[in-house]
Amino acid sequence: MKGLRRFLDKAKPNFMPGGKYAKFQSVFEGFETFLLTPNTTSATGVHIHDSNDSKRTMSVVILALMPALLFGIYNIGYQHYLAIGNAEAGFAAMFVYGLIALLPKIVVSYAVGLGIEFIGAQIRKHEIQEGFLVTGILIPMICPINTPVWMIAVATAFAVVFAKEVFGGTGMNIFNVALITRAVLFFGYPAKMSGDAAFVATDPVLGLGAGTVTDAFSGATPLGQAAIHAGTAEIQLTNIVGEPISVLDAFIGLIPGSVGEVSTLCILIGAAILLLTGIASWKIMCSVFAGGFLMALLANTFATPDYPVSMLSPGYQLCLGGFAFAAVFMATDPVTGARTETGKYIYGFMIGVLAILIRVYNGGFPEGAMLAVLFMNAFAPLIDHCVVSANISRRLKRAKANNN
Repeated sequence: MKGLRRFLDKAKPNFMPGGKYAKFQSVFEGFETFLLTPNTTSATGVHIHDSNDSKRTMSVVILALMPALLFGIYNIGYQHYLAIGNAEAGFAAMFVYGLIALLPKIVVSYAVGLGIEFIGAQIRKHEIQEGFLVTGILIPMICPINTPVWMIAVATAFAVVFAKEVFGGTGMNIFNVALITRAVLFFGYPAKMSGDAAFVATDPVLGLGAGTVTDAFSGATPLGQAAIHAGTAEIQLTNIVGEPISVLDAFIGLIPGSVGEVSTLCILIGAAILLLTGIASWKIMCSVFAGGFLMALLANTFATPDYPVSMLSPGYQLCLGGFAFAAVFMATDPVTGARTETGKYIYGFMIGVLAILIRVYNGGFPEGAMLAVLFMNAFAPLIDHCVVSANISRRLKRAKANNN
């Protein structure tokens, strides 16, 4: 670390005003503060001085994402080899296949997003923000594996520019940037974001995983299967080769779906990391699950074949699709979520309710978590305003009573 510090100190004058590379000052400072904790402090005494800055916070979130990401990489390969009738291929082959299939999407996400943020910082002569460190990995994790990289590039660019930079950058955006990217993809290229061909990679990558899919293969996700069973008295969810899947199977995550959303178990491991480190709000997280469970229970109690997803048990509802991932990593975004303590309960609970409500009663959207979070992002400021106003009103009444 001392050697790195000496190297940076030696190079720094070249990037300061008047230096050879002064126009790249924000780029240098971005890398410097990412590699080492800044040694500068505020001049006044009104700030909290803590080495756990935003970059370190983002690093903890990335760490929390790792279980879901690594399992998702393995599951890409598992689903592929299962589809071609070679489920005994072995862990290494499946993981390497998934890694090679996913890596280009991660690279493109970071290259486009960080590139735009670097350019924006240079033009405005601002410090490079660190928010995209998390967003860049979230985007490929919430997309189907067969999403073309050029689509990810276009959607990422749109989201970073119009959902973040125009609002002022990190900490100023109204909507979750990763979910805006997913929304652009979903509404702009619906054929690539849903259906039997979106969630299971069936083609070989770099010569790995060559084979022909079995006759029993169907790439439909469990929620996709349920959504097309209108008028059916009972739903039996199956994997991609027609074998039944239980709630436990869905909880573990060996099912088709977006890369990072399949394993509720790994998502909950990430949730534990976020909660133990104090990064995420347990009030929002728990409220999302509570709202989702109650809405799923209500829908299941009054289940009807006209709305086939309503016939799924609450256990299935919480483990399928992007619900758990949204509860842990999307709803808890401190920038776009509610900030008052009471507001966090309301905000999270409504996300859970709306996610299941959309999923069950709107056949056009078999997955409602994305829309639920974005919808409540828009209402988070209003929730906080109402909570603060109610608190002020209550205190004024108390003050008047005391004066009397």
